[in-house]
Amino acid sequence: MKKIVLILFCIVTSQLFAQELAKFNIQIEDERIDAPVSVSLDGINYNTDKGNLVLYEITASGEKAIPSQIEAGHSARLWFILSGVSQKNLERKFVLKLEKKEAFGQSKVTLEKDHKDLSLLVNEKPILNYRFATTFPPDGIDPIYKRSGFVHPLWSPGGEILSRIQPPDHYHHYGIWGPWTVTHIEERQVDFWNLAAGQGTVKFAGFLTETEGAVFTGFKALQQHIDFGAKGEDQAAMNEVLDVRAWNVGEKVWIVDYTTSLNSPLKNGIMLDAYRYGGGIGFRATEKWHKDNCTVLTSDDKTRIDADGSYARWCLVEGESDVETGRSGILFLSHPSNRMHPEPMRIWPLDANGGRGDMYFEFVPIRHDDWKLEPRQNYTLKYRMIVFDGEIDSKTAEMYWSSFASNPNFEFTK
Repeated sequence: MKKIVLILFCIVTSQLFAQELAKFNIQIEDERIDAPVSVSLDGINYNTDKGNLVLYEITASGEKAIPSQIEAGHSARLWFILSGVSQKNLERKFVLKLEKKEAFGQSKVTLEKDHKDLSLLVNEKPILNYRFATTFPPDGIDPIYKRSGFVHPLWSPGGEILSRIQPPDHYHHYGIWGPWTVTHIEERQVDFWNLAAGQGTVKFAGFLTETEGAVFTGFKALQQHIDFGAKGEDQAAMNEVLDVRAWNVGEKVWIVDYTTSLNSPLKNGIMLDAYRYGGGIGFRATEKWHKDNCTVLTSDDKTRIDADGSYARWCLVEGESDVETGRSGILFLSHPSNRMHPEPMRIWPLDANGGRGDMYFEFVPIRHDDWKLEPRQNYTLKYRMIVFDGEIDSKTAEMYWSSFASNPNFEFTK
């Protein structure tokens, strides 16, 4: 009898300490898959020592607690994952509570750091490394090719390394990075990518944040685009905040966001000249991939034959690998808020590198038009990578893009 009374007391006590803060519904207008979404916490007194926020989905069988994570800032938001496929016109219901217990959900994506790399892992399986230490080229190669601030390796879920750095044909290629090429400061040209020109480079300048959570884990890093030709000391022509986060969606695919924000401290800003290279997110693929075992498909059904210079919402790059399925790849997504979206691309043709057809991909927001960065203004480009083994078809690619392109409609209810 005492045990029953004690159990009932615990239940009642727990209920007394639970405070309902908000109810809301989500209307699914386009099919989504494993979609990170967020709801504003403005107007909700969440920042209190009276308890933790716990999010529940209201289902036919009752309330189901789901992992959630607060992203604080000028406007705080609560992130969570719409797991699986959410069909078009579906309505999903949620309730947010303040409870005297630990917030639900533990981080499965973790962050580790040593003397040269910051690594993101899921259940100890590597997702990617961000190299913050200065990396020198191989012995005997001009040290002018050194740099820091890039992603490599990027692994597939099955452990295949998909990126490459310092290939002998292009020592200035660094895995996944933002290769700004032809720029002008006043009347002077500055190339921050072709390092052999000696005009500029990119340097890691420090971590701004490092975050682990039940929904996403990642970091923000300050990268400085250094102009070697300025009067006096070298100067930062662009300050870049790189925000990389891996979403906790399991181990079948990786979902990685790559967001870059540029700000020029120069008195008259900087001109990013129209050119076939420059931007956004560049990718030099593994040396395994060439014209005979690597394919490209874009949202407009372009392939390696005709994709270069065209525009796309997404681009699927995949090739042969040593995983069980025999194929691995990356689905690159461009956000609708990006300049020139659908975004122009640079994709090496089949006869690249002496006919071998090595793989290089880049979203290039200045491919066809100049872009003036005014002084002390922020400019942001958002990308997402879906990293996979096996195959992804066009329908699935569209669902991933819809999941990235917009937040669904939230309706708060009583």
